Amino acid sequence: MADNDPQSARELSQFAENLLQQLQENFEALTDKLLLRTDEMGERIDDLEKHVTGLMAQAGIENTSEELMH
Repeated sequence: MADNDPQSARELSQFAENLLQQLQENFEALTDKLLLRTDEMGERIDDLEKHVTGLMAQAGIENTSEELMH
């Protein structure tokens, strides 16, 4: 059984290393996806602010988007 222990330890170490590598890759992919979604959401918010400002101008409301933010 002593002969099996070093092999088992190496296999376990390799398994753990592979698992950690997979976790890191998945984490990086998730991080990239979240950053992309955050950027997209920011663009949508900017577009929404522009549309609201345009609608307010059409309605004769003189508040600007900067005034609304305060």
